[in-house]
Amino acid sequence: MSRYGRARKVHANTVEGRRAVLEALRAERNIDRLLIADGIEVGPQMQEIFSLAENAGILVEHLQRRELDRQSQTKKSQGVVAVLPDTRYVSVEDLIFDADSRSQAPLIAVLDGIVDPHNLGAIARTMDAAGGHGIIIPERRAAGISPGAIRASAGALMHLPVARVVNIPRTIEYLNTLGLQTLALAPASVIPAQAGTDYTTADLTIPTAIVVGSEEKGVARLTQERCTATISIPMHGQLASLNASVSAGIALYEAVRQRANA
Repeated sequence: MSRYGRARKVHANTVEGRRAVLEALRAERNIDRLLIADGIEVGPQMQEIFSLAENAGILVEHLQRRELDRQSQTKKSQGVVAVLPDTRYVSVEDLIFDADSRSQAPLIAVLDGIVDPHNLGAIARTMDAAGGHGIIIPERRAAGISPGAIRASAGALMHLPVARVVNIPRTIEYLNTLGLQTLALAPASVIPAQAGTDYTTADLTIPTAIVVGSEEKGVARLTQERCTATISIPMHGQLASLNASVSAGIALYEAVRQRANA
């Protein structure tokens, strides 16, 4: 088992909101119980939630809305909360194995200090939609899997593999030894020494890890120095950069485009 992101558990978590809970049930996640607000409107989505919970033998507790809101971690539960026993992170090798098992070239995102759980969730949602193989995040000073991130991912974090590592620069070096190209994503407006080639010119059909920097500082210097190359998204307006999750989405779907045409 690799020291670069060993499989591990963290303490109990919740999944909140109808869509996210439904995705958790569809993914057959281990759910301790469902908390449902009294008097909730039962449409097709809720009917499926109840049906899947019954088939899985999951306990359903009905609570007054005030009590459910007290137990909610996001305060945006829509009257539906799934209580999970733990969140499991995978190893870096698990991400590569997932790609190998599908006979695909790995497509991974490495998040270098993303602290906003909504950005983590949005990137996870895009990674899942793009058919990618997972995300790598640091243990410290970064967003992890949380109710807010799960909700922002529309449930994608319930089944998308996520590895959590101690040191991002060393992990980049490790990915290089595994045969992945590691591409630091930087806005074209940064100083020339840090800017990269246009992202559309990079060959994204081969095993690739796209490295996305923090919302404020971008990819850290030590991380960028260890990447095999730097790619940039051109900026033609007055703003200097894009939101981290938007940048990641553009690069990921360029990989989708190239791989579809390969």
